[in-house]
Amino acid sequence: MTDKTKKAKIAVIGSTGSIGLSALDVIREHKDRFEIVALAAGSNAEVLKQQINEFNPRFAALSDETAAMNLKKSVSGVEIRAGEDGVASLCEIDDVDIVLVSVVGIAGLAPALKTLRAGKRLALATKEVLVAAGQLIIDETKKYNAEILPVDSEHCAIFQCMQAAGALKSKSVERLILTASGGPFLGKSFDELKNITPKEALAHPTWNMGSKISIDSATLMNKGLEVIEARWLFDIPPEQIDVVVHPQSIVHSLVDFCDGAAIAQMSNPDMRMPILYAFTFPERAPLQMPPLDLAAIGKLTFSKPDYKVFPCLDLAYVALKEGGIVPAVLNASNEIAVQKFLDGEIGFLEISSYIEKKMEKCDNINNPTLEDVISADKWARNEL
Repeated sequence: MTDKTKKAKIAVIGSTGSIGLSALDVIREHKDRFEIVALAAGSNAEVLKQQINEFNPRFAALSDETAAMNLKKSVSGVEIRAGEDGVASLCEIDDVDIVLVSVVGIAGLAPALKTLRAGKRLALATKEVLVAAGQLIIDETKKYNAEILPVDSEHCAIFQCMQAAGALKSKSVERLILTASGGPFLGKSFDELKNITPKEALAHPTWNMGSKISIDSATLMNKGLEVIEARWLFDIPPEQIDVVVHPQSIVHSLVDFCDGAAIAQMSNPDMRMPILYAFTFPERAPLQMPPLDLAAIGKLTFSKPDYKVFPCLDLAYVALKEGGIVPAVLNASNEIAVQKFLDGEIGFLEISSYIEKKMEKCDNINNPTLEDVISADKWARNEL
């Protein structure tokens, strides 16, 4: 916000998840800049009730209708809405300036569209929105004169690098380089991953994330989804988007320019920084976190990802090249496969094969409508 005397009014969709909790930390630190108008979650009524009592929003919602009805009986002074439509409706509230969408998976699509169609700033943490419906989302952004500020650390980094170079809408960008921590299985062979347990896959070495995103990081699908997201956010063709493994998670991404220069964004790994930047852009605001100490870190390392050990990353590039509804199928089948792995129904290495089989069976539709994307998502969630 450019007017420092006026508080930015925020709706947090996914307030009980890891990104939502980090966003509330940011807002606590900057009570003079931000006001929460609405909070929404899935089914965690108890945590949402605590947040309502602390932040006093005027609106709240739970996608679980039974949980929403129970919450309504236990709080006062706040309008409680129920169901997925109730959650999405918070994004249209006139008094809201910025909507943070940080729910997992395709559930973020409706809130994102509502936000854009209301002409508001979308602080987007749900990468699946652009993965499943990238062209539609970009078209709606332009049509309603809205804006998307990426909250993923990698895309926020690229956005900042382009801002620094004055190249956001320039042809001077040669290549985007997304960094990946490598997850908990960096350096392991294909055979060593055969008997991986969910507990082992959830143990991310750098970031504290929800279970689905943690498994995506372990398979490198998370990075594949980010490649697709970057293609739409920055209007860069897939052959100009690369991935490098960087275990220290200090360089969050880089941009190569046509004159041989490269600009990187570095910071300690902390999701509060990209959240705050999405809330305050084009300004910067202070954040209580330790400064980056490169001397103490000592060494930063980079390597190429192993596509044979982590085939999910290659599947994402294939889906992006195919286009149409294939990325939506990739996204939905990945969600199903990850849950099957967490439930003990399939092994870790079967996640990629499950997704690949779904993609192979998909009858592609070029230039899909929103209805086509939703239908593809539902189709991909059926059993093989």
